[in-house]
Amino acid sequence: MKRNTLLGFAFLLSGLLTNVCAETNGLRIMSYNIRNGIGMDETADLRRTARVIDSVGADIVAVQEVDSVTGRSQGRDILKELGEMTGMSHRFGAAIEYDGGKYGIGILFKGDPIGYSQIAMPGREESRTMLIIEFADFVFACTHLSLTEEDRMASIGLIREAVAGCEKPFFIAGDMNSLPDEAFIKTLGKEFTIISPTAGATYPADKPTDLIDYIAIENQFAKKIRIENRRIIDEPTASDHRPICVDVEIE
Repeated sequence: MKRNTLLGFAFLLSGLLTNVCAETNGLRIMSYNIRNGIGMDETADLRRTARVIDSVGADIVAVQEVDSVTGRSQGRDILKELGEMTGMSHRFGAAIEYDGGKYGIGILFKGDPIGYSQIAMPGREESRTMLIIEFADFVFACTHLSLTEEDRMASIGLIREAVAGCEKPFFIAGDMNSLPDEAFIKTLGKEFTIISPTAGATYPADKPTDLIDYIAIENQFAKKIRIENRRIIDEPTASDHRPICVDVEIE
């Protein structure tokens, strides 16, 4: 991954990235476990998923639980279709091979990336992965961590390695499968600042009881952003998770 120095916020406004939020003139970040477009009503409706993403108006979206040309999805490239429906670019990160295709995570984004990388993450119930995209002004990672705490804790070192030497804000977002008072989030909090809501719940979507979805920034740059707004989106049907969103300005 290239290591460029942090560019000023004025440069961000100049249009190298088109991710300019209407309300904040900054960056709107979203994370959403879409359950492959299957809602709490067990209906597969990708257009409904796209409408949720469109309603938020995010500049970059960490997406979890996505099929790529699997049999169960009738050979459809789910993330590509979401990108077409929302007018966003896309990058898929396979975690496992599944039903003739692949299953994993992805990122929807506006603007022009300058680099990609992908890191295998621990997962005993199924393999996990982290997808990283670098832009001129920041780096963004999406992941969906293991259901097992030991695996999640083992992920910390890999996240730390990914951040090492990075000279621009490093965001990480996704379904962490960890509650705020559990060891993984507490340990992550020593090196990252959670910037998404730390109160409320995201799962299950219809009557949420657990907060397991997060957006965070590496600590050394936490003071170089301003949080304008953060929220859990009130969407009880389109997936089994509720999406989260945060608006930031990067200095």
